[in-house]
Amino acid sequence: MSQRPYRYDIVGSFLRPAYLKEARAQYAKGAISKAELTTVEDKAIKELVEKEKAVGLKAVTDGEFRRRMWHLDFLEELDGVQHVDQTNWSVEFKGDKPKGATLTFTDQVDFPEDHPFLSHFAYLKSIAGDVDLKQTIPSPSMLHLIACVRSSDTYQPIDRYKDNEDVLLDDIAKAYIKAVHAFYDLGCRYLQLDDTSWGEFCDASKRKNYAQKGINVDEVGRKYVKMINQIIDAKPDDMTITMHICRGNFRSTWFSSGGYEPVTDILFKNCHVDGFFLEYDSDRSGDFRPLSFIQDQKVVLGLVTSKFAQLEDPEAVKARIQEATTYVPLDQLCLSTQCGFSSTEEGNKITDEDQWKKLSLIKTIAEEVWKDC
Repeated sequence: MSQRPYRYDIVGSFLRPAYLKEARAQYAKGAISKAELTTVEDKAIKELVEKEKAVGLKAVTDGEFRRRMWHLDFLEELDGVQHVDQTNWSVEFKGDKPKGATLTFTDQVDFPEDHPFLSHFAYLKSIAGDVDLKQTIPSPSMLHLIACVRSSDTYQPIDRYKDNEDVLLDDIAKAYIKAVHAFYDLGCRYLQLDDTSWGEFCDASKRKNYAQKGINVDEVGRKYVKMINQIIDAKPDDMTITMHICRGNFRSTWFSSGGYEPVTDILFKNCHVDGFFLEYDSDRSGDFRPLSFIQDQKVVLGLVTSKFAQLEDPEAVKARIQEATTYVPLDQLCLSTQCGFSSTEEGNKITDEDQWKKLSLIKTIAEEVWKDC
């Protein structure tokens, strides 16, 4: 556990191969069965894992190849949660737009014993061999953010949650505790919570817009930390749980901007996760000063972008790592891309070759900066 996150690590998603995209399109049209699609997904994941191992990763993922989106596929399979199509996405991206969707509550939130992500992990474990496995799921914050905060104008709580949001947050926490232990029982020891709420809460314009709707995002943030800590404090001792903070990642675009200062006191000083994966690939993420609020967690610096093909200058990346040591000891730092390569099935505007060059670069830099790789 002390080695996770690894000196060179990944956020989790990878570009889907063309034949997998075609199979998913055929399934959507009813041209192939679910079983036939699963066979294609299994093949693509097996090929991906071999590439991940070949590039030298210490922990591999399934690339999120069975998902349409990094978060909705998991959340809408929870008991009491329903997917709702809508015209626009719940936040405005600065370029290409994802298909509109939101979530709503129909009953008490819970984690079902047959959640499909459990079989997804079991397959990954069956093919991965002796390498570590990393499971990525959306943070519990995302369920509340999408259904209640972003949709505050239209949110209608069910009777169980009417006038008592704490019950909702407690139900979400308990559902995630079940999820954590279900993954653990299957052999998962490395779990990552992906979260864009903190990216929004760092954005001055979004904070202003929420305030105009009567939403105090600092108060919401404190509730999220309490909920996440309830989950972390219930995890097995030998399980590592990290958090990845994102400002949006769809077709190489984004939706939030701003340094971490607005959330440092609430998040970095109080959240019990074992590590933070933090975006730092552009000036939209601010400087490293907020890292001084980090406690004893590891910090994975996302200094290499997954959005664009151009390779970073290794010396410039090393210089930035050295700059970060002003606030966090080098031994607590690691390196990765700032996000995954394909947070949705469409993927970022780079090639398959580009993503592997990025990971090779990260490994090379990490091995030169840290001698314990």
